[in-house]
Amino acid sequence: MKALVYEGPSTMNIREVAKPIPGPNEVLIRVERVGICGSELSGFLGHNSLRKPPLIMGHEFSGVVEQVGSGGDGEARFRRGDRVTANPLVSCGRCRACTTGAAQLCPERQLIGAHRPGAFAEYVAIAEKNVYRLDDHVSFDEGAFAEPFACAVHICKLLRPLPTDRLLIMGAGPIGLLALQAAKVYGLQQVVVVDINEQRLEIAKELGAVTVTRVSSLVEGHTFDAAIDAVGMELTRQTCVESVRPGGRVIFTGLHEETSRLPINQIIRSEIQMTGAFAYHSDDFETALQWISEGRVSLSPWTKLAPLESGSACFEMLIKNPGKIAKILMTLDEKGESVQ
Repeated sequence: MKALVYEGPSTMNIREVAKPIPGPNEVLIRVERVGICGSELSGFLGHNSLRKPPLIMGHEFSGVVEQVGSGGDGEARFRRGDRVTANPLVSCGRCRACTTGAAQLCPERQLIGAHRPGAFAEYVAIAEKNVYRLDDHVSFDEGAFAEPFACAVHICKLLRPLPTDRLLIMGAGPIGLLALQAAKVYGLQQVVVVDINEQRLEIAKELGAVTVTRVSSLVEGHTFDAAIDAVGMELTRQTCVESVRPGGRVIFTGLHEETSRLPINQIIRSEIQMTGAFAYHSDDFETALQWISEGRVSLSPWTKLAPLESGSACFEMLIKNPGKIAKILMTLDEKGESVQ
């Protein structure tokens, strides 16, 4: 089959590779759409320890069931031709994390597109229990957004937002924009999004946020009940901590930098609550799919389709100048516009 293979820093090429064979309790999916994640951008540059060449990345995807593995237990839940998406985080199902509702913290977890071959290819194989059927009215584009939106759902679940909260979001990338939409579902009306990319800020403004390039430029001051760091730099993490009121809550989800200095004495004296948010649980994924199906969230107006063959150029564009694009979905069919 055809696949886009990461072969080294800033190097991706289309190659012919072996088509996956689904094992027991696995499903083989013919990929229709696959998104490019921010973590894959750092992987492409050689800055992500999880992504080692040669590797087929891709974990935000939708497609059609091609084959169900034989020899599984019980009757198969899917048939050839079913339109589906999948939770790419495969856990053991047996450890304490898995049995207490925190499968994303399973010490044996594996991510499709990092630990296993991913969906930057014509076909991808994944455990049947991780596969979800798409409602008839949900497009393949929308189905591919289930994974990143599940991250946003998980962030807001940990944040426990109140409709009256004043929320700060650092970063107008896909996760920041999706967290904004999730917060809106929770009823929040006062959301400020900060980014240096003014074109991305235009998207956040169209989604109902107040937008600025720096917190200090806010006329009405900058004290928030809660903050989300969707970037992961020392500056953005510090800004979140320094911008919340005493007793405020901060969620760290950006993974850009490994370490950061934080004002610990201020955190202690102000009893600021800080929580890391990693990935999502299966219930977050299911909630994301439900909200997508109900039309509560969408990044479709700011999504670009491009053929898999232009994958390397897509990465370069997202890194250098994404413009007013929230997400690129690569296609395996005739749809999509080549990126030069």
